[in-house]
Amino acid sequence: MALTCFIRYQIDPFQRAAFQAYAEAWGRIIPRCGGQLIGYFLPHEGSNDIAWGLIGFEDLAAYERYRAALRRDPEGRANFEEARQHRFILREERSWLEDVAATRDRAAECRP
Repeated sequence: MALTCFIRYQIDPFQRAAFQAYAEAWGRIIPRCGGQLIGYFLPHEGSNDIAWGLIGFEDLAAYERYRAALRRDPEGRANFEEARQHRFILREERSWLEDVAATRDRAAECRP
């Protein structure tokens, strides 16, 4: 993976469960459409209206293939529509970051 899309969501804190269901659906949809789902994250302490989604791609061409697959995916379209109808996402921002490969997926090293 070379690029990570960081999605920052401002959510309605009174509809946290609806956003969680939305995120859980992406857990099925994103990998099926070609993205590497790193995860979705709900607010726990501190701000109660900010959530995150992180999706990895090999390059921008892989992202474009993912977007095309997503447009054809019935569950993906339904998930977007659910968010639109229930308005639990108030704002969404995307940032693209280049991975520092030597720091990704590092397991803890045991030292005696």
